[in-house]
Amino acid sequence: MTSYAIKAAALAVPKRVVTNQDLEQIMDTSDEWIKRRTGISNRHIAVQETNASLATTVAQQLVKRAQVDVNKLSYIIVATMSPDHLTPAVAAEVQGSLGATNAIAFDLNAACSGFVYATNVMNSLLATLPGGSGIVIGSERLSKLVDWNDRSTAVLFGDGAAGVLVANDGSSSAVVGTDLQTNGELGSALTAGQMVEKTPFGNGNVNEQNRFFQMDGHVVYNFATRQAPASIQQAAARAGLALSDIKYFVMHQANARIVKRVAKKLDLPEQRFPINITEYGNTAAASEPILLAELIEQNQLQRGDYVALTGFGGGLTVGTVIIRY
Repeated sequence: MTSYAIKAAALAVPKRVVTNQDLEQIMDTSDEWIKRRTGISNRHIAVQETNASLATTVAQQLVKRAQVDVNKLSYIIVATMSPDHLTPAVAAEVQGSLGATNAIAFDLNAACSGFVYATNVMNSLLATLPGGSGIVIGSERLSKLVDWNDRSTAVLFGDGAAGVLVANDGSSSAVVGTDLQTNGELGSALTAGQMVEKTPFGNGNVNEQNRFFQMDGHVVYNFATRQAPASIQQAAARAGLALSDIKYFVMHQANARIVKRVAKKLDLPEQRFPINITEYGNTAAASEPILLAELIEQNQLQRGDYVALTGFGGGLTVGTVIIRY
């Protein structure tokens, strides 16, 4: 079994908190409407912060808490769908800021499933490197992809980053079960960030709205509530675990109703599906590690506990990784 011990967890969010009441001042919406449909009260929106600065803050905290020599880091992976640039990668900027000169660094884009995908990739990389260590971060600055005139999407998203420092140290902690799926035929249900094409050979006809989030909420909701429970069950079966063996199900925080619906479909108590969307909104690839970091900081996880991390979203992707903390 591949060792994958979590040595430290950390999170970083922008200082600026935007409340539902703040949004009432700039669009036709209400605190009651947002809470009832999504469970969101606040979101953190970057003003001075960049994707790379948030991810770097997380990495600096991880190194300090794990007391790791940055020169011994082997890998840095940042899961993101909202990098500051196409190049350099956010992970490369983090590597440079840390001075982790021996670490291979790259970004991974699987939208809201990104942290789960990146965790699996890191697990595979460390399996071939006994004694190796790495950092996995989910980091997003989604506010720049939001059409602030569209209340159906503008109320949903927030910015933030979080991650873990992991090591193949032969300890008992490990990734014990995984399931990853990509359903590209449904990709048009959730899109954002179309690049503006300007060449002397093209027609230049780009719909400006395609830069922003566009979502078929019904398709995404049906996909998430159908595929997420199946992914959790598949990962648990591969781990040889019953769902009752898993202490917490850390799900992507897209909508509180989706989380509660998945708990009901699995016939499990909602208390085992913690929710923090009230404070952060949907932070895509950062949402699962933000919640995981909070559980660890609050001592709600003890060594040996099983935790299922499940992401779903753009692609459309879905994935689960079960970790023995």
